[in-house]
Amino acid sequence: MGSPCSIQLYARNAKVAQQAAKIAMDDVYRLEAKYSRYREDSYLSAINRIAAVGGQLMVDDETAGLLDYASTCYQQSDGLFDVTSGILRRAWNFKSCKIPAPEAIQELLNLVGWDKVDWQRPVLSFTVSGMEIDFGGVVKEYAVDRAASLCHEIGIRHGIINLGGDIKVIGPHADGASWRVAIRHPRIPGGILQTLWLHSGALASSGDYERCITLNGIRYGHVLNPKTGWPVRNMAAVSVIGEFCVVAGSASTIGMLKGEDGPAWLQALGLPHLWVNVSGESGGSLME
Repeated sequence: MGSPCSIQLYARNAKVAQQAAKIAMDDVYRLEAKYSRYREDSYLSAINRIAAVGGQLMVDDETAGLLDYASTCYQQSDGLFDVTSGILRRAWNFKSCKIPAPEAIQELLNLVGWDKVDWQRPVLSFTVSGMEIDFGGVVKEYAVDRAASLCHEIGIRHGIINLGGDIKVIGPHADGASWRVAIRHPRIPGGILQTLWLHSGALASSGDYERCITLNGIRYGHVLNPKTGWPVRNMAAVSVIGEFCVVAGSASTIGMLKGEDGPAWLQALGLPHLWVNVSGESGGSLME
């Protein structure tokens, strides 16, 4: 998943714990192999080879479920959560310390837009050749939820799944205590913005601090607005708690993409959350 991952479980003996961890980890590896955009042999790469020529294909049930969810997020975010926007990374190289030319961004924007995709389950059709699907904002969180569910199915009642900071609590510590989870500060290295105690549920965070370019005092983060092709500029970090990690993850991403409207959108959503903007102001129900 391109990030540090951990699974902590309580079980009646080591054999059961190892069995549960292996089942969960194998499923995470399966999803990475299936949906990684970096692997030529992945199912997602096969989809994108068809997208490149403006073709169509029938997808399996699991992929259809992810596409259904992505479509719902696109509608509910007014087009800001868009799984076709990953192609913008061709212009943005966050290791180069260079801002891409506006012409390069505009050229790619012509290939962005879920509304350019015809999704009639289970048939996925691309009306414009050269597009891509990128599940980067969905699959890791989906993997967290699945790992927790698989552990629960074989009898684990106490544990926590953490894939790169996207977290799902299977159940509290064996003594009933909640899990202590720290949310990092987006501007202070090693700093903690807030410490939460989670008994259940999921937590996901989005921010401009993982991959970014800083030029002339301006930080350009990796969360890109699919309508402009440029990084979001108002929000520095958003964290959301939900029953499922995939919901918390998409909500935190949309909160970032909403910019100045992010706090109001998150408040209306009604899930526990916190946010920090680039000016250092913070808010949300988890800060109260």
